[in-house]
Amino acid sequence: MPKTASAKKRQFPLHVHISVMFTLLLVLLGVALGIFNYVQATRIILNSSQQVFSQIEQDVQQDLLHTYQPIRQALNLLSLGTDGTTDQFESRMALLKPFVQTLNDNPALAALYLGDNQGNFFLVRPLRNQATKNRLKAPQQAMYQVWSIQRSGLLSEVESKILFFDESLSLLEQRNKADETYDPRARSWFIPARGITDQLTTSPYLFFSTREVGTTLSRRSSAKAVIGADLTLSQLSTTLARHKVTPGTEIALFDDTGQAVAYPDYQPSLADPESTHLSRVEQLSPAFAALTRHGIDPDHRLKADQRQWIVSQARLTDGGLNGLHLALMVPEDELLGDAYQLRWEGAIVTLAILLLCLPLGWLISRLLVKPLRALVQEAEAIRRFDFNYPAIQHSPVLEIDQLAASMRRMKETLASFFEITASLSAHTRFEPLLQSVVRETMKIAQAQAGLIYLTESEGPHFALKGLIINDQPRDLSTLTHPALNAQEREYPPWLRTLHEGNDSVVCTLSHAQAGDLQPVMQAFDSQSVHLIGIRLHNRHGETVGILVLLLNNSGSREDQEHLRADRIAFIKAVSGAAAVSIESQRLQARQKQLLDAFIQLLAGAIDAKSPYTGSHCQRVPALTLMLAQAAAASQHTAFAHYQPTDEEWEALHIASWLHDCGKVTTPEYVVDKATKLETLYDRIHEIRTRFEVLKRDAWVSYWQGKALGADEKQLAQARDASLGALDDDFAFVARSNLGSEAMAEADLERLKTIALRTWTRTLDDRLGVSWEENKRQATRTEQALPVTESLLADKPEHLFVRNEAECMEPDNIWGFQLDVPAYKFNRGELYNLSINRGTLTREERYIINNHIVQTILMLKHLPFPSYLGNIAEIAGGHHEKMDGTGYPKRLKREEMSLAARMMAIADIFEALTASDRPYKRGKTLSEALSIMAAMCHDAHIDPQLFALFMHEQIYMQYAQRFLAPEQVDSVEVDVLLRKAGLGP
Repeated sequence: MPKTASAKKRQFPLHVHISVMFTLLLVLLGVALGIFNYVQATRIILNSSQQVFSQIEQDVQQDLLHTYQPIRQALNLLSLGTDGTTDQFESRMALLKPFVQTLNDNPALAALYLGDNQGNFFLVRPLRNQATKNRLKAPQQAMYQVWSIQRSGLLSEVESKILFFDESLSLLEQRNKADETYDPRARSWFIPARGITDQLTTSPYLFFSTREVGTTLSRRSSAKAVIGADLTLSQLSTTLARHKVTPGTEIALFDDTGQAVAYPDYQPSLADPESTHLSRVEQLSPAFAALTRHGIDPDHRLKADQRQWIVSQARLTDGGLNGLHLALMVPEDELLGDAYQLRWEGAIVTLAILLLCLPLGWLISRLLVKPLRALVQEAEAIRRFDFNYPAIQHSPVLEIDQLAASMRRMKETLASFFEITASLSAHTRFEPLLQSVVRETMKIAQAQAGLIYLTESEGPHFALKGLIINDQPRDLSTLTHPALNAQEREYPPWLRTLHEGNDSVVCTLSHAQAGDLQPVMQAFDSQSVHLIGIRLHNRHGETVGILVLLLNNSGSREDQEHLRADRIAFIKAVSGAAAVSIESQRLQARQKQLLDAFIQLLAGAIDAKSPYTGSHCQRVPALTLMLAQAAAASQHTAFAHYQPTDEEWEALHIASWLHDCGKVTTPEYVVDKATKLETLYDRIHEIRTRFEVLKRDAWVSYWQGKALGADEKQLAQARDASLGALDDDFAFVARSNLGSEAMAEADLERLKTIALRTWTRTLDDRLGVSWEENKRQATRTEQALPVTESLLADKPEHLFVRNEAECMEPDNIWGFQLDVPAYKFNRGELYNLSINRGTLTREERYIINNHIVQTILMLKHLPFPSYLGNIAEIAGGHHEKMDGTGYPKRLKREEMSLAARMMAIADIFEALTASDRPYKRGKTLSEALSIMAAMCHDAHIDPQLFALFMHEQIYMQYAQRFLAPEQVDSVEVDVLLRKAGLGP
């Protein structure tokens, strides 16, 4: 099929579409599941992270609570047991044991001390690690440091000393510290006597002595003294490190000023070891720096360090004066790593399933499409009118199975329809066609009887043309009235329905209602029948007949199956094709009648054109048919294979009637030329006139001589001699003009001698003639009048030049092999009178022979059907000879068909026996057959056909119909066959 440029989309098989759709669905499902799993996992992880964040906040809050609460309780207890008399060293030393016990009970305490309003200060510090000992330069066995500052009492100076005790509180070393500047009253933990609270928690700061981050809790124990405790917050960093969600998690505690209090792996000391300031939280990591600079968005997300972070912040009530801030930052890629992993695992699983399902989908789609492909192939086979294609197997798809069932029913219907229509179309004869129409429609309807009526005229008359009962053709006389008239008052109702223009009628008739159809019902022993009537109409809707089908009414449900609408529709379709075939047969018959009438009209016109060849074109077909029928009936081996079909009989009939159709181009004066000088008239009269002129000249000479006094007797003798010679010469010329005898050489010499006589022309012969003759006269030199001319002349104007279009090339496509004369006509008087035999010149003989060329050309140009394609060969071969010396193609016997050889014999015999020829009389049977026997001996006609012609006495059949009684004489068949070289 042509493909439209860029307009037609590329098409693919259905299984490809199904596979692609299946694949896309799997991909979409996998993507959807992956996205869903990813979103759900992300949501779950984020929700879990929020729970984790809350848990971390609770844990840190709990750690702060567990850190501060015991210290507060201890301070409360100590404040109850301390009377605030701290102005004496000994009284302060009494606090050593309870302070040591409190420090041992609370490992988070870095120091426990007491200060009063006079500036006295007492501190006990546990030495829990070697670093602290090294920093304080304590003895190796020292476990506690005591720092005492005294500004009250009897001393006028500040007394500051540092004591180191071992685990049993035995004094190991005492150091005095001069120039003490430390004053507890100036510290942030000191609570003034008139303060607004009795308890205080300082903001975290860096302990100077231990370089640890901590805070101080203080409580006023009396009106004079404040007891304080240094609490390290290093445990919080450990807590934070324990709560890292992912390896990259950033978590920190910081105060309102942004100082970092706790951070995993936190090193609070800065570059300056003596610094008392804590690290800033933005110094801990780039993530905290971005958090400090930009804050977080409403979705708790932050972009920092080329990573996306999920941020959570909380405020803790403990840990300082205003509490602490907890910041947790988790990298999104680490937090959602499981979600990512789940997403990729889902994608991989989906891809694996897809890869596994692709061949499965391809296989399933091909299995599903296989019946469809088979349906396509079956439809293609139906398109090619191949109804033997195997039926497809059942499909699991209901619609495909239903479509296959519909295709099978359609194929069966079409096969049946085309089989029936082909059967109808195969008939070339009318009567078998009608029988076939009835039989095929009976087969479809499963009817017991069928009748077909055809219109015989333009009126409402229908004549019965076919009757079949129980598959057997019956004589039409079975019906009492084998004709229907739709205008009669008593015609049946079903006929009225069809006559009114309905295409079909279905009714049930009892025996009483059947009317003229009762004999048919009796034939198959039925008391009630179902009648199906179909109106047969042509392409123009005109009724051409009626088809009647009769089914036995058994009263069963099966009867209704036979009368279903689809069955009736099928019968109508078949009968429609039958009606077309009937109409075509009728039209073809009428066309054949018209053609045959036209052929006979043309043959009659050819015969009427010349009164001397009348009925030739009518007698030759009759004789050819006699010979062909004899050959078809002959048992001779030469004709064993000659069994003409109807088409071959028709071709022979047409060819025999048109065998001389080319004669319409032959001038009748040539065909009818009875004398040598005849054209449209006999020119012997012109020559007679010249002789008359010469005879007048003889009398003129006589009178002139007598007038001059010459001897009258001598003048009379000369006159009489001249007149006698002229009469004798003209008589000879007149006999030569008849052409009844062959011209001897002496006769030709005498003509030449006569032609030497001259006569005097005194009038211009160029006057009063046609322009064409003037044109020919221009080829000779004009002479002054009077002109002396020959009595018998061959002048230049007697020569007619042949038109180029009439010339024939030796290698012409038609295969004609004729000797074409140089001139179309040669009307020279001496030339025509010198014709050796007959009346025709070589040019005129060619014109007559050319009629067969025109016959072939005319028949070749007629649009005959293919089965009539050999008409030109049959009609154009009747002048050929078996030895190849005939015309126009010089064919030999083996190159000619049997029908063409029959035509040759028929044409010769008819010409020999015809009694209406202008140049001869009709020959008798014996004379004609003797001539034909000689022609057979000379290989001019077919010997086997001539023998058949003689043995079957075909000549006698012809003679009895067409010859005059006097022409029919006795014929010695054996003698003639021996003369022909066919006898023993």
